[in-house]
Order: sequence, then C-alpha cells, then structure tokens
Amino acid sequence: MAAADGDDSLYPIAVLIDELRNEDVQLRLNSIKKLSTIALALGVERTRSELLPFLTDTIYDEDEVLLALAEQLGTFTALVGGPEFVHCLLPPLESLATVEETVVRDKAVESLRAVSHEHSPPDLEGHFVPLVKRLAGGDWFTSRTSACGLFSVCYPRVSSPVKAELRQQLGRGWAHLGGVGHTWGHLRVMCAHLGVTCAHLEVTCAHL
Repeated sequence: MAAADGDDSLYPIAVLIDELRNEDVQLRLNSIKKLSTIALALGVERTRSELLPFLTDTIYDEDEVLLALAEQLGTFTALVGGPEFVHCLLPPLESLATVEETVVRDKAVESLRAVSHEHSPPDLEGHFVPLVKRLAGGDWFTSRTSACGLFSVCYPRVSSPVKAELRQQLGRGWAHLGGVGHTWGHLRVMCAHLGVTCAHLEVTCAHL
C-alpha cells in the first residue's frame, strides 16, 4: 500500500488485492463484481500483465466468488485490448473449468464458449484448442466434462489436421466415459455435450 501512496494509478489494484484477501466473503465478492471498473482504471496492458495473473493465482475461493469471476471474465474481451489479446483470458477460465463445483464449471465453460468466438482461426488453433486438449486429457472428471462442452465451438473453425486431432481426442474422451469417478450425473452432462459436438463432425460414429 505504501507504493500506492506515491502512485495513484496503483490504488485500484491495491484495493482489489486487499479485498480479495479479506476474511469477509461479501467483500471478496463485491471486489470481483467491480473487476470491470478496476480493469478500466488499470488500462489494457496492466490488466493483461497484472490483474489476470493475479486472478489466476487466486482461484481457490468460495464458490459464489468463483462463479462471479467466471461470469465477469466472459465479458472482458474489450478490457484486455480486444480480440487480438482475448487469449489472455484463457488461463483463469481454464482453472475455473476444473473446479469441483458444477455451477462454477458450467459458467466457466459458458464464458470460454463466448470468448472462443473472439479468436481468429490461427489464435483458436494456437491458444484455444490446446486448452481443450489439456482439459480433455485431465486426470479428473471435472476437466473432461468441461472439455466436452468446448469441442463444438472450435471444431468447425479449425484446419483439417487439427480437426483430425480433435476427433482423436473426442474418441479417447468417449472411451473414458465409463471410467472410475464418473457419476450418472457426470455421464449425462458429458453425453449431452458430446452429442452437440458430433453434430459438427463430418465423420460417422465408426470413426470415433
């Protein structure tokens, strides 16, 4: 906070850090809901270099705080500098897509689907598809479930070689549906997402 006294531009991020570390959940929640205001005060460069890394490192909070964060990040494209820099939003959203609480994961997937449309085809292949692959190859059902909700937004827009890779990944994901740790609820969600994805494939189920 001492640094903030000498530079008023540091004050918003200092307040955010203080409130996010506060024991009062409501204060932390209020701070998250002010993210857009804080990002505007920081500017796009500092939002990318300071705010987003900080948020990525603090994804361990109460579910209601994480839910608010997942929702906020889905509307952050302009605040990070536009579509050219939208990939900067992927690390915190990827982390949120792996948490145990279903409503948080679902909101993170919703936001990821929204920002995927802001990616150019090269950025989609360079940044978004690797995220989907990491989630799909995760050890826990949480990440694999989230990956199932993301295949359909990237598959139609990538090159043929990348489509082939995604089909292979999809086939491995389908093979793991009966794996240990999946409840019937998880299976229903994964099957629903995979059904949407299969509608975009140019191959029959025999290729999976």
